[in-house]
Amino acid sequence: MVVDDHPIWRDAVARDLAEAGFEVVATADGVASARRRAEVVQPGVVVMDMQLADGTGAQATIEVLAVSPSSRILVLSASDERADVLEAVKAGATGYLVKSASKIELGEAVRATAAGRAVFTPGLAGLVLGEYRRIAQQPDAVPAGAPVPSLTDRETEILRHVAKGLTAKQIAARLSLSHRTVENHVQATFRKLQVANRVEATRYAIEHGLDRDSDT
Repeated sequence: MVVDDHPIWRDAVARDLAEAGFEVVATADGVASARRRAEVVQPGVVVMDMQLADGTGAQATIEVLAVSPSSRILVLSASDERADVLEAVKAGATGYLVKSASKIELGEAVRATAAGRAVFTPGLAGLVLGEYRRIAQQPDAVPAGAPVPSLTDRETEILRHVAKGLTAKQIAARLSLSHRTVENHVQATFRKLQVANRVEATRYAIEHGLDRDSDT
């Protein structure tokens, strides 16, 4: 589903995605319409603008996920301002691209988002991770005595690589494992940590100091 308040841009994005082989199940121009249509069509991926007719993309992200919790949100915005990026991620977006991205980059980002990977325009991933590290350093960021799920050594190792932004294929190559084995470990880790995607897993890893190599 494509959500954008500019009809020409919205139609162009929908057309580009359809040409790339995606099924565009709905379009919307605002928060209210995005919620209504998401509830009906339950889109796998929502390509979301940050400035909408009746609110923000962050508000629309919250509304869409409330009625379609399995949807994944990829923001496509003209803004690369820190506040907008962090607002979108905190609302539940799993990726953020600026509108200067090419059609090929957009298609790849939608596929990655559908697979549960966090996708960010270069430079923005570091901003998000930096914010998570800042939050993790605050007192009571992780409640004292909070139970920590039991991860195997391999799951911890793979989570550390996920937190560094590596894809499953890159992790597989680095650890001499098959791509499927890595994906199985990632999904098992997500279940144990009760997280929905790589962004949430990365936040968990940073909060618990798992994003750093054990010998550093």
